[in-house]
Amino acid sequence: MIRFWNKIRDWTLLFGLLFISTVVLLSVNEPMLTGLRARALETTGSVETWFAWMGNYVRAIEDNQTLREENFQLSSELARAREAQTENDRLRNLLAFGKSSEFSLIPAQIVSKDVTRERNYLVIDVGSDDGVEEGMAVVEPRGILGKTVLVGRRFTRVMSYLNSEFFTPVKILPSESDGLIRWDGERHDRLLLEHVVRSQEVIPGQIVVTSGYSGVFQPGFPIGKIDSVFVRPGMTTWQIYVTPLARLDDASHVFVILSIPDPERMEIDS
Repeated sequence: MIRFWNKIRDWTLLFGLLFISTVVLLSVNEPMLTGLRARALETTGSVETWFAWMGNYVRAIEDNQTLREENFQLSSELARAREAQTENDRLRNLLAFGKSSEFSLIPAQIVSKDVTRERNYLVIDVGSDDGVEEGMAVVEPRGILGKTVLVGRRFTRVMSYLNSEFFTPVKILPSESDGLIRWDGERHDRLLLEHVVRSQEVIPGQIVVTSGYSGVFQPGFPIGKIDSVFVRPGMTTWQIYVTPLARLDDASHVFVILSIPDPERMEIDS
């Protein structure tokens, strides 16, 4: 015990004297004590301000993240609501078209599309079990989409108007000018209208409809709107480009017209 005391005696005496001197110094020097308190308050105030700023910064980051998540959720809900509204409008138009049509129609849904953008076929979920046969017209309320070319029991392949083998006779309204429309294999947002003589007045904005001469499409079905008209050097006909009214990229539900061309007429026409 004595050895331990001898080891800490000097340190104990030093700290004791320092404590006594500090107490005496502060007790007899009031201005110094006041200054030290002021400095302490300034220091603690700065530290508290810094911690408060850090707390506000952290809370701002958390609030910002929360707002981001809420904004993403609201944007997703708005997108779903718009998609539902668009689908509802499309189905309403289909229902109205089916009720008002004078033709025998069967509704169908597109289950597959050719994404190569070369042949541009569609596959619909109706077939021979539903009365579908080859050569029937496929339409929607905005206009024609194509014709059936391969019919199975429950599914059917449709040659769309964006196919190099597709063509059909048409008329330009209101002039009733005859022509032949087809896809030239270039752009997917327009068709080529040929064999319209330059003596006929053709201007952009005119509507092009089926003429009924093909036997596949009944007369009067919309095809598109004239986009541009060019003079073909050395030719007596116009070069006309038509923007289709029924777009393939957003088509989802269609109608098959349960009517096939007369074989005798098709043989004579060919």
